[in-house]
Amino acid sequence: MSSTTRLRKTDWLLIATLSLLTFVLGTSEFVIVGILSEIASALGITIAKAGTLVSAFAIAFAIGTPVTMSITGRFERRKLMLSLIFVWVVLNFCSSIADTYSLLLATRIVTAVLTGVLISLAMVVASDSVPIAKRGVAVSFIFGGFTLANVFGVPIGTFIGQHAGFEATFWLTTGLGLLAFLAVFKVVPRQQATATSSVKDQLRLLANPRIMIAFFIPSFGFGATYVVYTYLVPILELELELPRGWISPILLAYGVVSIFSNILAGKIASHNPIGRLRFVFVVQAIVLAALYVTTSSVTLGLINIALMSLMSILLTTSTQIYLIDLAEKFNPEAKGLAASLMPVASNVGIAFGSALGGLVYASGPMMNTALVGGLVALLAALLTAISFRLDRRVS
Repeated sequence: MSSTTRLRKTDWLLIATLSLLTFVLGTSEFVIVGILSEIASALGITIAKAGTLVSAFAIAFAIGTPVTMSITGRFERRKLMLSLIFVWVVLNFCSSIADTYSLLLATRIVTAVLTGVLISLAMVVASDSVPIAKRGVAVSFIFGGFTLANVFGVPIGTFIGQHAGFEATFWLTTGLGLLAFLAVFKVVPRQQATATSSVKDQLRLLANPRIMIAFFIPSFGFGATYVVYTYLVPILELELELPRGWISPILLAYGVVSIFSNILAGKIASHNPIGRLRFVFVVQAIVLAALYVTTSSVTLGLINIALMSLMSILLTTSTQIYLIDLAEKFNPEAKGLAASLMPVASNVGIAFGSALGGLVYASGPMMNTALVGGLVALLAALLTAISFRLDRRVS
C-alpha cells in the first residue's frame, strides 16, 4: 500500500476501472427484475417462477462467495480476476441463448458466485493499492458502480429487454463484460495472492465473534431499508395516491439521491467510521419510522422517501473497510474472505428485510413496515455500538 496521502493518476485510473467492473456486475445482477415478464413469456413459465431467478442468485451469492474466496485465495489476484471475468462473460452469453428455465437458472447461479468473488477482489485490490487514508474514497467509488448500475444500467437493460427480448439484455451485459475485461487487463497491476493458508484456516475467521457482529451490522442496515423499499411502489400508489405515471420518475430520483449517499459513505469512512455509524443508524431509524406519519402528505412523504434513499447506503464503505481491518487483526491470511463478507451481508439483509416486510405487510396496515424498518435500524445501531466499545477496550 502506498505511503503517500494523495491519490495519484494511476490510483484514479485503477479506481475507475474497478468501478466500471462493479457497474457491469451490478447491471447484470439487478436488471433481471426489470425483464421477468419477458423471460416468463419467452420460456413459457409463470412470472412467479421467473422470480425464483432473483432469489436463487441471492442465495448462490451468499453461500458461494465466501467459500470460493477461501478456495481461490492462493491465486495471484490479477490473473484470477481476468479468468473469472472471462468465465462471467461466457455465462452471460449462455444466458442470452438459454431456451429453458433450467439452463438459465444454472447460468445465473454460477454467475452469482463469480459476481460475489469479483466484487470482493475489487475491494481487496483497491484497499491494498491506494494510500490507507484514501481507502474510504476508493471503496466508496467502487460501490458507486452499483449505484450507477441501478440508476442507468438497469433502466437501459430493461428498455432493451422489453423491446428486443430478454436475450438482447444479456447481449448488452456480455458486451459490457468484455469492456470490463479489457480495462482490467490494461490497468490492474499484478498483486500477491489474497491468502497462503488452507481453506480451513481461512474459514476459521467466520467463527470469530467480532467478525460475526461486524457481519450483521450491514445485514441489519440493509434489512432496515428493504423492509420498506420492497413495498415502495405500493406505498407511492396507495398511501400517497400518486398517478402511475409518477412512479418511474420517482424511482429514478430515488436512485439519483443514492449517488449522494454513496459519496457521503466515503466521507464517513474517512475517520472513526464505526463510531460515526452508531449515530447514522439512529438517524436512519428515525427517517424510516417517520414515514408512518409523513405519508399523510404527498410533499412530506416524498421528502421523507428522499431522506430514506440518502441514508440507505451510508454504511457500505465503513463496514467493508472494517471487516478487512478486523481480518488483518485476527486472521491476516483471510483478508480476501473478509472482503467478501460485506457484499454477502448486504444480500442477506436484502433477503431478510424483504421477507420481514412481507410478513408485516400481510398481517396489518402497510405503513407498519416503516415502524419495523426503524426497529431493525436500531438493531444495527446496537451492534455498531457493541463493536465500537470492543474496539476501545482492546486499544
